[in-house]
Amino acid sequence: MHLTSRRRATWALVALAVGAFTYVTAELLPIGLLTVMAADLHRSQAETGLLVTGYAAVVVLASLPLTRLTHRVPRRTLLIVTLGVFVAGTLLTAVAPNYPVLLGGRLLVAATQALFWSVATPAAAAMFPPEFQGRAVARLSIGSALAPVLGVPTGTWLGQQFGWRTALVLTAAVGLVTCVTIATLMPGGRRAGAGADGHGPDRGATPDVRRYALLIIATVIGVGGYLTAFTYITPFLLEFSGFAPAALSPLLLASGIAGVGGTIAIGRLIDTRPRTALLAPLTLITGALLTLYAFGAVRPVAVAALCVTGLSFSALAAAIASRGLQVAPGSTDMASAGTGSAFNVGIAGGSLLGGALIDHTGVRSVTVAAAVLTAAALAVLLCERWLPAAGSATPGRAAPARSGS
Repeated sequence: MHLTSRRRATWALVALAVGAFTYVTAELLPIGLLTVMAADLHRSQAETGLLVTGYAAVVVLASLPLTRLTHRVPRRTLLIVTLGVFVAGTLLTAVAPNYPVLLGGRLLVAATQALFWSVATPAAAAMFPPEFQGRAVARLSIGSALAPVLGVPTGTWLGQQFGWRTALVLTAAVGLVTCVTIATLMPGGRRAGAGADGHGPDRGATPDVRRYALLIIATVIGVGGYLTAFTYITPFLLEFSGFAPAALSPLLLASGIAGVGGTIAIGRLIDTRPRTALLAPLTLITGALLTLYAFGAVRPVAVAALCVTGLSFSALAAAIASRGLQVAPGSTDMASAGTGSAFNVGIAGGSLLGGALIDHTGVRSVTVAAAVLTAAALAVLLCERWLPAAGSATPGRAAPARSGS
């Protein structure tokens, strides 16, 4: 790759990472501003919480249909339009005169997020040579990992000081800058789902429908396991570990910073040993969750285990996104939409399971249940080694080499 083109691609990747940061911040911001928004809109906290629940539901339901509907649109154009609609939808929520308009704006933004995640990951990978594509996906994921650490706390503080609408206007401004930057720097011409020639299907390096199916199953189970515990990590730390409420913010910040480190560290491993990049984080998460269950009352151990889970889960998210592109049996955009939907199904399912466990068996149970699920996801991925290589069943054809393990 020419030096100038490489620099341009690098800055375009930075813009995509900022876009990821902005989307995750926009999705989670109502959690931090829940009480402020509820009071201003004269709505209950449960109704205001629908701004988050409804958002997640739209992302899950819209990812595949929207990606299929727009598969002939060039990725650069699609990202520009998607971010443009994001800016408009976010500004609509900022000036919404009532709750129905606010909810409508949120759902519009959610639809653009569904499309952004389907296109941004393969677009980031396509700008770099094959040996650097996993690293590019990991760098894109840094934006997602930074959002809970930097974006949401900053937006929450601004909302509390100057009103929640101000925080949304600032989010829209960042989205607008990102849109302009992508329009300026990102290479154009290739339609969504197109191959290197811009016309044929953009498939994975080692397309395999069976491995992709295993990845989807493991994603739902593994992400669901992690969220079973993490959704209720605050009451766990307060009630079982015995931390004071004032310690929660530093603890969650430490976990978030560890997550950023995990995303950075996993980049090179994704390119050289993609299966290990999936198995190692799941193994670490399982061990850390069991440690929390057994020794969570010992505060230094609880802190260490919490940071390990944060580091490993962020690494796992990047590895899932990259692996989905590697084994995509069809369009990489559709594969990315599938892994994104599986991720969000796991988030929703884990949250529901954790809530049910807390109501019936107590807060400590969420960690051991989560460990069982992440171990099950690990077992699903280990089954891959017994699958024949893609194409090996076709007589007279040599099977492509297996991807790294």
